Amino acid sequence: MDLRQLRYFIEIVEQGSLSRAGQRLHVAQPALSIHLRNMEAELGTPLLMRSRNGVRPTEAGDILLRHARLMLGEQTRVEDEIRNLAREPRGEVRLGMPGTISDILAVPLIEAATRLYPGIRLTVAEAMSGFVADWLQDGRVDLGVLYQHPEDPGLQATPLLREELLLISPPDGNSAPASFAELAAGRVILPSQAHGLRQMLDSRAAAAGLVLSPGLEVDSYNNIKILVARGAGISVLPRNAVEAERRNGTIAARPFAPPGLWRSVYLVGRTRGAATLTTALIHDLLTGLIADMVTDGDWAGAQPS
Repeated sequence: MDLRQLRYFIEIVEQGSLSRAGQRLHVAQPALSIHLRNMEAELGTPLLMRSRNGVRPTEAGDILLRHARLMLGEQTRVEDEIRNLAREPRGEVRLGMPGTISDILAVPLIEAATRLYPGIRLTVAEAMSGFVADWLQDGRVDLGVLYQHPEDPGLQATPLLREELLLISPPDGNSAPASFAELAAGRVILPSQAHGLRQMLDSRAAAAGLVLSPGLEVDSYNNIKILVARGAGISVLPRNAVEAERRNGTIAARPFAPPGLWRSVYLVGRTRGAATLTTALIHDLLTGLIADMVTDGDWAGAQPS
């Protein structure tokens, strides 16, 4: 197999059709079919399953897809690094992050990157932390902001900050420190179990011998805040995500009893030796920007890691 065949294979899977992939690649469909048959013959196993709705990868095809993206990403990294040796850094850096962090960070980061590195094209994609982790492993993004330290030895994590979590409720005048017992006994509104915050809360509750049984599961922080303000229940969210509502009195927000409830935030990328110059520049710009935001108090409820 060569890199061209891998590029063809990725496009076929992403388009779900040889004909659509051919149109995107400007390659005749019969030629794509030949490349695909040659790859399957060389590997000794089918790579795609065909149906009336198109094609999708087999188990072997999924493995090839993951590694093909990494290999092509490595080719791009090598080309970018060589091109950038003697001139202004140029290239693309793809960054994935949860929406709540993107709301705080994306615009300042894009503005700083545009000012300092006009030749770098920064693409920011939003998703729940678990999906961002999958994108990193599949090579779909170069950097990701995660709430959990990755176990993959091919990924390197830089601690960014610790973020305080608060129990939020309709305004009721209660100023006592919050507890997991209170959370477990109340009508709770939480994200679904695919959400990193929910996984963390379930784990902490279990450690205290409690079970959280949410009456509502909502993956949107904004909708959780609206529901709490309307008296539908209580929840737990980052201080920064509820600071405006706490100040205007639409919801009450209380810290948990000492030592409080905190979660860590990490910037994750491939091992440093595999990073391009452009990725390393954005990595360092992002870490420096967050350090300044924490120091200046622009990230409510955040502490340095």
